[in-house]
Amino acid sequence: MSDLNKKHCVPCEGGVAPLDKDTINELMKEVHTDWQLRDDNKEILRLFKFKDYHQTIDFVNSVASIAHEEDHHPDMEVSYSKCLIRYNTHAIGGLSTNDFICAAIIDAQMEEQ
Repeated sequence: MSDLNKKHCVPCEGGVAPLDKDTINELMKEVHTDWQLRDDNKEILRLFKFKDYHQTIDFVNSVASIAHEEDHHPDMEVSYSKCLIRYNTHAIGGLSTNDFICAAIIDAQMEEQ
């Protein structure tokens, strides 16, 4: 892994271009290999699996804490033993470095467990 998880998000109010394909491909190398890039290069996503609902909700709460601290919020789909995390930067209609920073922070937390 990289030091991406030690960085912090910068506010994005739009007015900047989404990351280009080459930059996205480089940043994909810095997050866990389970993160997938959507075909249109506008979103990264990862499915997390857990033993039970309690573990799933603990994870959801930890992601919510990251989102609050970084002021960058994913879309989450939660079920009994799974959580799908989707990151994109809505204000620019694509991916920003913030998406990869948050993904790397989640990766680091998962490694600690």
